[in-house]
Amino acid sequence: MKKNNYQYVKATGALKYTLTNDYLFRMVLQRDKETLINLICALLHLSRSQVIDAVIDNPIEPGESINNKEYQLDIVVILNGNITINLEMQVVNYHNWNMRSLSYLCRKFDSIARGEDYSSTHPVYHISFLDFTLFDGHPEFFAKYQVRNAIDGYLYTDKFNLFVVELKHTNMATKEDKRYGVDTWAKLFKATTWEEIKMITQNNPSLNSTAEAIFMSTADRKILEQCRIREDNIAHEKYQQEKIKSLTSENKSLSDENNRLRKLLEDNGIKPE
Repeated sequence: MKKNNYQYVKATGALKYTLTNDYLFRMVLQRDKETLINLICALLHLSRSQVIDAVIDNPIEPGESINNKEYQLDIVVILNGNITINLEMQVVNYHNWNMRSLSYLCRKFDSIARGEDYSSTHPVYHISFLDFTLFDGHPEFFAKYQVRNAIDGYLYTDKFNLFVVELKHTNMATKEDKRYGVDTWAKLFKATTWEEIKMITQNNPSLNSTAEAIFMSTADRKILEQCRIREDNIAHEKYQQEKIKSLTSENKSLSDENNRLRKLLEDNGIKPE
C-alpha cells in the first residue's frame, strides 16, 4: 500500500460494512501488513521491533466468491517463522464457540512431524473477536486462557493459548488492555461511520494505514459484493438461531403444560393414557 496516501480523509457518513463483517476483516488484514502486525502486537503485548515478519498462510484472492454460508474466513498467520496465530471474527452465537475454537487450536498445535522431538512444538494462538458474550454470566473484554494447574494456577505450557475479545464489552477493558490499545482496535472494528474512524485515527496515527485499507477495500466492487453475501448469510443464520430458540421455548411450554395436566389427572385419581 502506498504510504501517506490517506484517501479516507475525504470520506463521510456511514460505512458500507463494518469490520465485524468477516470478509472485510480478512481483506483489510490481508491488504495491509502493518495493520496485521500492529493488531498482533497489541494482542500479544509485543513491541513493533519484536516482529520480524508476519505472513498470512491462507490468503484468498480479493473478491473471491463465497458460495457456502459456512465458508471459513479465519486468518492463519505465521509470526516470525515459528508462531501460528489463528484470527477469527464471529458475530453469530452458535453456543459452541468454546469447543469450536478449542478444536481449531488443537489442529494447529498438532503439527509435529514423525521423528521430530516434541520440544520443538511451536506456540499457537487462537484469537477470537466475538460480537456476543461467550459465557453467560461471565462477560469479559479480553480473556486469555491457557493450560494451568487447577489448584495454584501454575502454568503447564505457554505454547497453547486461547484469547477472546468480546467487542460488546469495551467498557470492561483493563488498564493493561488500554495501554496496549486492544480497546482501540475493538472500537475500530465496531465503528459504523467515517467520522468515528477519523476520531480514532486522530489519536492513533498508526491506524491511518488501517483506515486507508478499509477505504480501499470498500471501494472495490468485487469485495463489496462478497461482503453483501456474507451479511445476507449472517442475517439468515441469526434468523435460524432465533427460530430455533423460539421453537425450543414453545416445546418447553407445551411440555410443562402436559406435565401440569398429567399431575392434575393423577391428583384426581385418573391414570393418564
